[in-house]
Amino acid sequence: MERFGLVGLPNAGKSSLYNALTGGGALAAPYAFATKDPNIGVAKVPDERLDQLSAMSKSKNTINASVEVVDIGGLVEGASKGEGLGNKFLANIREVDAIVFVLRAFEDDDVPGPSDPLEHLRVVELELALADLETVEKRLADVERRSKLDKGLGDELDALRAANEALSDGRPLYRAGLSDTNRETLEPYFLLTNRRVLAVVNVGEDELDNIPAAEQRVADAFNDAGDNVEVIGMCVQLEAEAAAIADPVERAEMLEGLGLGEGALFRMVRSAYHLLGLRTFFTTGEKESRAWTFRDGSTAPVCAGRIHTDFQRGFIRAEVIGWEQLLELGSWNAAKDVGKLRLEGKDYVASDGDVMEFRFNV
Repeated sequence: MERFGLVGLPNAGKSSLYNALTGGGALAAPYAFATKDPNIGVAKVPDERLDQLSAMSKSKNTINASVEVVDIGGLVEGASKGEGLGNKFLANIREVDAIVFVLRAFEDDDVPGPSDPLEHLRVVELELALADLETVEKRLADVERRSKLDKGLGDELDALRAANEALSDGRPLYRAGLSDTNRETLEPYFLLTNRRVLAVVNVGEDELDNIPAAEQRVADAFNDAGDNVEVIGMCVQLEAEAAAIADPVERAEMLEGLGLGEGALFRMVRSAYHLLGLRTFFTTGEKESRAWTFRDGSTAPVCAGRIHTDFQRGFIRAEVIGWEQLLELGSWNAAKDVGKLRLEGKDYVASDGDVMEFRFNV
């Protein structure tokens, strides 16, 4: 399961966002360090395509794809040197797949802390870069020593030197213009800034009309990060209140009444998926309809392995149809009867939205 780590200054809205995503009960309080231990929960990935397939098949169960969300305590300036609760927090997100920055863009006299999202961004980026610099400096000294006897360490040495140069200037690696090769070489070090970032700009309840401008202001600050960063604005408090409504019709009515459409949480999860190159295929039937996550470019056997390793090991073929075409035909059997199910082999590269059944033998 892919993992996302929430990072931000105290009172930025991290724990409220965590609760909105996971339905969890993280303490969201207007004082620093309300979160001392990491909160870890699972967020369901909403997908209207799955809902429609489940309705078509009259499925008894509908199982969404899911991601794991890790909420750590707030960072403060100097965290990399032990201020606040220091690097203890950062260790909890070293192995996540992507980092979500929660940047406060609302004013509230009852909630201490800066209200400028760019100030939040400055502190968070600097602390993550300094934490990474400490790791890189130690590894660089070790690799430089060993490379005198082992010439095969040249690529690793080059990557560490490039990272050290950027981080010494306080630049996160996703802004440093490192080559794809260098970034891949650095992956085993679990560096915090060698990941893609989703920045959530958290506005106040009375500033919903300002979301596009707030998004753009933060996006402009990431103009040197290329496609490593996506920015999305939302009012986390309203999203959390909507997410707490169990009835989906009532929840939709609240969001619609506030002019929020489907809600920003849907867009946030989709943006996170896009950042990581994740795609979805479906299985559907009377017993269950289910969404499965795969990496863009995966072949049919790899997708089969997402269901069970035996499916990949003994893969024979896949029966495939696009979700829209299947809905138009009305059922899997109807698609089979009119010859619309494609038979695909081991070289087939799956597409987002494929509905598949696998034949295998072990």
